[in-house]
Amino acid sequence: MITPNEPYVDLNTDTGESFGRWKLGDDDLLLSNVTSANVACGMHAGDPVVMDRVCTSCAEKGVSIGAHPSYPDLQGFGRREMRMTPSEIESFIVYQVGALRAFAHSLGQPLIHVKPHGSLYNMAASDEAIAMAVARGVARCAEPEGNLLLVGLAGSLSLQAAKKLGIPYAAEAFCDRAYRSDGSLVNRLVPGAVLHDVSEIANRAVSMATENAVLCDDGKVLSLRADTLCIHSDTPGAPDIARAVRVALERAGVRVIPLIQTKGL
Repeated sequence: MITPNEPYVDLNTDTGESFGRWKLGDDDLLLSNVTSANVACGMHAGDPVVMDRVCTSCAEKGVSIGAHPSYPDLQGFGRREMRMTPSEIESFIVYQVGALRAFAHSLGQPLIHVKPHGSLYNMAASDEAIAMAVARGVARCAEPEGNLLLVGLAGSLSLQAAKKLGIPYAAEAFCDRAYRSDGSLVNRLVPGAVLHDVSEIANRAVSMATENAVLCDDGKVLSLRADTLCIHSDTPGAPDIARAVRVALERAGVRVIPLIQTKGL
């Protein structure tokens, strides 16, 4: 039960990004320190065996399961812009979400949210046609109760698209990424775009959760309200980062709870 004026936030991670003989990150360690997981659905990373294993781990650890669909870009890890029509994007969302839902349901677990990955996430944040395509795909995957959340960048077109379609959504912020003062993320190709200092990341997480603010690359302070904070699994030392962030949040009096609770679903 959330009490009035009590700070709270979900802590999520992009996970399940290994496939075949290629392994990326330590999913089990990460899942021990987060409350929600965005599980790769095979297009930028992941495969059926990995999806099944990660969903099983989530069920055992009490971590909420979400789908992490992407452009079909294994070679580029889903971080290259692709030219797809809105209808194609919508279909690819439905396909990937449906696959992950099958694994979650087989374990008696609900699918709580959908968070696009990489380039699809960033393009949906600033391109209305792509944002609407993603939102339509999520809407088509909703259960009869209509409680499948769309996770998108705080203050972006992704969330506006969800509002237009009347589907639930959650605003996300990134404590391990540098921000521009317009609310967008600094391009990964720019030095310093991905943060590695554990203390700095933890302090930014606390600021986001308690002050609704983040220091940008130009020295300005950006106001934002996030329902969930992300820890990227492919950052070196990600499990240590997740653990430090969670400890710092709880020491600051912030309740770390799953999205399903923060959004009252």
